[in-house]
Amino acid sequence: MRSRRSLLALAIVSGLPGFVTAAPSPDAVTLDRVEVHGDHLRPLPTAEEADTTDRRAHHGADVAALLSRVPGVALQGAGGASSLPVLRGFADDRVRIAVDGMDLLASCPNHMNPPMSYLAPSQVRKAAVFAGLAPVSLGGDSLGGAITIDATPLHFNEAAKDWTAGGQLGGYAREQGDARGIDLALHAGDANTSLAVIANHAQADNYRAAEPFKTIASTGREGRVLPLDEVGSSAYETRNQQLTVAQRFEEQQVDVTISRQDMPFQGFPNQRMDLTENQADRVNAHWNGKLGGVAVDARIWHEQVDHAMDFGPDKRFWYGMASNVPGAMTEGRPCAPISPTCAAGMPMLSASRTNGASLRVDHTSAEGDALRAGVDLLAYRLQEDWPASGAAMWPGTFVNINDGQRDRAGAFVEWESSPGEGWTRLVGLRVDRVVSDAGPVRGYDIDPAPPGSYMMTAADAAAFNARQRRQSDLHWGFAAMLRRSFDAGFSAEVGVVRRVRSPNLHERYAWSTWSMAALMNNTVGDGNGYVGDVGLKPETAHTLSATLDWQDKENGHSARLSPYVTWVDDYIDAVRLTNNATGFNVLRYSNQSARLHGIDASATWTLADGTAGHWALEGSASVTRGRNRQTGGGLYNVMPPQGRLGLVHHRGPWKARVDWEGVRRKASGSAARNEIRTAGYGLLAASLAWTSDDLRVDVGVDNLLDRFYQHPLGGAYVGQGATMMLAGVPAGIAVPGPGRSWRAGFRWSF
Repeated sequence: MRSRRSLLALAIVSGLPGFVTAAPSPDAVTLDRVEVHGDHLRPLPTAEEADTTDRRAHHGADVAALLSRVPGVALQGAGGASSLPVLRGFADDRVRIAVDGMDLLASCPNHMNPPMSYLAPSQVRKAAVFAGLAPVSLGGDSLGGAITIDATPLHFNEAAKDWTAGGQLGGYAREQGDARGIDLALHAGDANTSLAVIANHAQADNYRAAEPFKTIASTGREGRVLPLDEVGSSAYETRNQQLTVAQRFEEQQVDVTISRQDMPFQGFPNQRMDLTENQADRVNAHWNGKLGGVAVDARIWHEQVDHAMDFGPDKRFWYGMASNVPGAMTEGRPCAPISPTCAAGMPMLSASRTNGASLRVDHTSAEGDALRAGVDLLAYRLQEDWPASGAAMWPGTFVNINDGQRDRAGAFVEWESSPGEGWTRLVGLRVDRVVSDAGPVRGYDIDPAPPGSYMMTAADAAAFNARQRRQSDLHWGFAAMLRRSFDAGFSAEVGVVRRVRSPNLHERYAWSTWSMAALMNNTVGDGNGYVGDVGLKPETAHTLSATLDWQDKENGHSARLSPYVTWVDDYIDAVRLTNNATGFNVLRYSNQSARLHGIDASATWTLADGTAGHWALEGSASVTRGRNRQTGGGLYNVMPPQGRLGLVHHRGPWKARVDWEGVRRKASGSAARNEIRTAGYGLLAASLAWTSDDLRVDVGVDNLLDRFYQHPLGGAYVGQGATMMLAGVPAGIAVPGPGRSWRAGFRWSF
């Protein structure tokens, strides 16, 4: 099957006139005022600033939510600052996310610290989404396209002879969860030097749904209960600091950014653990310039992450016979000392180190043809230890990932040209080698015949340690695209890509089938436990996509339609190791096969533009279908059909909009995971902004009608109670969205 599909893809490519591509990419969508200029596709958006001010008050601390209006994008629920973007049914490690040119990985068995969680919305200058089709210059080792985030503040003042200084102060407050945040940015520079300092802080308490959604108030902690409409473990607090220094030398530019994140807490309503500390330090050094008429871009970076998890205030912390509350066996009270009958939580520690480098050259001929080539390297190290805390977590340290290693080296070449008037083509080839390995592991108890079924880890560890764990995968991928521009603002694009992704360290090396340990290895928020498979093969995806685009700039109208289909060989799905037909299970990652197809649409229509101001309608819709071709069932976390419609009005310093979002019911999903079905819903929101030369004020309301709803990708609610045990919390409850929430924000430039 795979060979036939490769031949089909090559046949499609060979049938394109002179080969391929488009400018910009047929699936590139930019955020807010980010625009792609020029005659050639760029692997990163041009350096025009994106004004995301009107969304900061909307989305609090969650950067991924800034992309929520982009057709083809959905959000997988996680913590309040850590949603995962889903591109046409692909999420998490299947999507290449580059922050300031860096490929960053989540260093947590629950992926609580994804790349965009290290930023605040106020830091995002530009964001671009390449849903499905992406040039090979945007990286490999992924399936579902790419997202690029530019958060490097550059403040060169071309007109100034002397140094100038300025800054911005912003803040917001939301009714739900008493969320609030503040950010400060200071900058100084002249024509050749730029200095910038950024600091921000955000926090929130638990939010509430529009109505009760559960029947249990207990948190598993003696004396602590939650109202039946309160979403447990949805609170968070996060802090970021960043320093950027940049210098220009004729046609060269060097910039260095040093950043730190300190996240004291982030609760996860769809995970059995909470984040209790995440500290990340990063250095990113970048140089670009011209050498002999060739544009060169080089980058080197280092990241160090120290991450801790345990049970937050809404989840049972004390376990063991000595902690049991009489008459309430699901609750625990403090006990001491830690022993086989007393456990103080379940501390889990992850430490990662990442070193990366990239080099890219770009030559444009006098005729406008562009030839690009480059290499990139990524060395990732991960250590995960779970210290003994008593009861079943006793007497030694559980080693989940020991000296995990994942090294990637890639190279690409890409050619873009115009075979004739109105035509643009691009073809690219990429090769990557991914090598992963891990050391021997152990459970809490290394006795070969320990008491209790929960100590099956001794046998699992022995079997894992006896295996050959080093895996080396060689990927090759290509991208080929063609665009034809017509009169009257019409254009048509078609493209085909082949992309390959190797399993991450948890998919390969999470080794224990003990349900309690497996529950702690879950990156998708479905409440189940997961076990890895060292022998997993890389996933290979072939995507065929087309786009019809119409732009009537004179009258302010536009429309865009993009159908697509993707076949995935060796798709990493899951099979059951336990068989609870309605509850939670332990599953093992398994290679199967999948097909995803759908269509994205968007349009803008100017209604009036005169003395009464500018009135326009903005709409979008997305339909994605996913099917496991081996089992015939649905794929997990595929968004049901959704649509958005907005009425926008501008007049003078005022901007107002009313938005409606509709989502169809989720009627199918992953049977292996007992994926929860959700009902359809419609939400209404309104906002008003006033802007002067140096001040902007926003007010608004989300879920204006206080509608109860459960987001289809929000996962299973395990935000309170005895979450350590497989059946310790009720199954079949989806995480609800927040009820009505008023909000306000400001931004002052000085």
